[in-house]
Amino acid sequence: MGKYHELAKEIVKNVGGKENIAGLVHCITRLRFTLKDEAKAKDDVLKAMEGVVTVMKSGGQYQVVIGNHVPEVFEDVMALIDLKEGGGQAEEAKSGKLLDRAIDVVSGIFQPILGIMAACGMLKGLNTLFVAIGLYGAECGGYLIINAAGDALFTFLPLFLGYTAAKKFGLKPMLGLAIGGAMCYPGIQAGTLSAGLEPLYGLLEGTMFASPVYIDFFGIPVISVDYTGTVIPVILAVWFASKCEKFFNKFIPDLVKFFFVPMLTLLITLPVSVIFLGPVATFGSTLISEFTLAIRGFSPLLAGAVVGFTWQILVIFGMHWGFIPVYINNVMTLGYDNVMMPFFACTFATSAVVLAIFFKTKDKKLREMAVPNFISGIFGVTEPAIYGILLPLKKPFIISCIAGGIGGAFYGHFNFRKFILGGMGIFELPNMMNPDGTMGNIVVAFAGIAISMAVGFLLTLLLYKDKKEENSKKVRETIASTKAKDGKIEIVSPLKGRVVKLSDVKDEAFSSGALGKGVAVEPEEGVLYAPADGTISALFPTGHAIGLTTETGLELLMHVGMDTVQLDGKGFKAFVAAGDSVKQGQKLLEFDMKLIQGEGYSLVTPVLVTNSDDFEAVTPSSETQVRAGDLLLSIM
Repeated sequence: MGKYHELAKEIVKNVGGKENIAGLVHCITRLRFTLKDEAKAKDDVLKAMEGVVTVMKSGGQYQVVIGNHVPEVFEDVMALIDLKEGGGQAEEAKSGKLLDRAIDVVSGIFQPILGIMAACGMLKGLNTLFVAIGLYGAECGGYLIINAAGDALFTFLPLFLGYTAAKKFGLKPMLGLAIGGAMCYPGIQAGTLSAGLEPLYGLLEGTMFASPVYIDFFGIPVISVDYTGTVIPVILAVWFASKCEKFFNKFIPDLVKFFFVPMLTLLITLPVSVIFLGPVATFGSTLISEFTLAIRGFSPLLAGAVVGFTWQILVIFGMHWGFIPVYINNVMTLGYDNVMMPFFACTFATSAVVLAIFFKTKDKKLREMAVPNFISGIFGVTEPAIYGILLPLKKPFIISCIAGGIGGAFYGHFNFRKFILGGMGIFELPNMMNPDGTMGNIVVAFAGIAISMAVGFLLTLLLYKDKKEENSKKVRETIASTKAKDGKIEIVSPLKGRVVKLSDVKDEAFSSGALGKGVAVEPEEGVLYAPADGTISALFPTGHAIGLTTETGLELLMHVGMDTVQLDGKGFKAFVAAGDSVKQGQKLLEFDMKLIQGEGYSLVTPVLVTNSDDFEAVTPSSETQVRAGDLLLSIM
């Protein structure tokens, strides 16, 4: 349930209910409904609703103006209505920094299952707790059924991610589900093959990558991997499938496209996935585990730090499996494992970082997510916290890796061991008791937990800056620093053209000042430039609207034309991406003025200070005509 669930419910109810909604998209400030009967919508109720700026009707759309947080409201509305796949949802921007794009993709794929993932983690933990306190036994049917409820998502994770990744990459969701199911198929899992078959032959014998081959694909060797519970292989497989589907759609006749396109997509995707993608992860994890073993030979402390620092990164890429054979072999032959165990610090480092975010953030949605993710993490299931909170925020993820590395170094130095297989999180502790009954190893376990949690918690409090807090601080610092300059911040025009009063703009959301104070420009040339140094905070996929956070803390919105979102990007060309740093005067957009006017849309472009409430006054220039770079707004 999203942050704006209640608002979304009221909006859906007052536009006539979900049965009255034929389509829904959103632009940078408003929900754009296509209603079957606009007469059923209650304009006055919606306008008076807290969280709604105003209601407008234009271009056959019923527009509910929300403001900057419209994407979050859109997601909560979409969760309440039954539209066909892609019911008008705009595509996300496909540009930006490579690392940011990768993180956004992974986070977006996990977003739909974060709640159920946290719930499953808590179920697993509570089930183990109840066994530990003697409420019931691990052999009883109740335990098995509850464990199935908690374990199913993690065991068959590729099925869930196949579905959500397909929606992210534009593949038919059922096809993504089929790919995930195929990757969980028992007949191709390494454990199933090694238990029932003799190897056909071995590959790369005499090297660390030596692999028995149990099956081949028409003569091509298939290195067996256990895909259940993995993440990256299925995401890569679905991404590859989305490219295949688009390729086949171009050439397959419409008459047989319905079944031939998915058939060919599956036929190409699965072999490529099991022949190439899985083995890459396997070889990578083997290389890392061998590297760790080599380091441990001369410095257990350093080896522990490597395991603790990299463990969560390895989990994300499914490369942690390389340690599992080492772990099992050590316990079975030596009676304990001390190579993999430094990862134990990561569980508690992650939980502590999440707890610190709970105390520090003012974002209600983050706080709501933090509580179950903290509990789940303590129980040993950190995936919800990693994918739902730490990875999207980036810096907290790095902090958790550092805290895990410090805790891992401590464990490595003091030869921390686990003597019995099994358990997760706090429920692993009984398996760390010395077989002779002495308390030395369990004391090390608790000390490592304390160190990891203290480091993670304190570093987060010191280094993590809540986005809202950071923006407010920047504004305060800007105001303080500009008092020596008569407290004035100047913003230049991003366009050449005629200055238009905001009150004269024929769009109530802009003319009322509800979205921010400012001015508008009717452009005379189709180029939009940066009005100040800053960072692109938003770029709508259609290219018609750009958000810019300036170095002085102003949040600007430039909206080229009225209702131009309906052009779906036609006539617009962006030269920047969300997250880019820009300099004043840098070209941001080109737009085809003749095309836009020819389609019947106004070119009047509002330039708004959306956080104008943080300032005393926003005063437009007295000039009636400006060139790009001329003074447009003065902010006190």
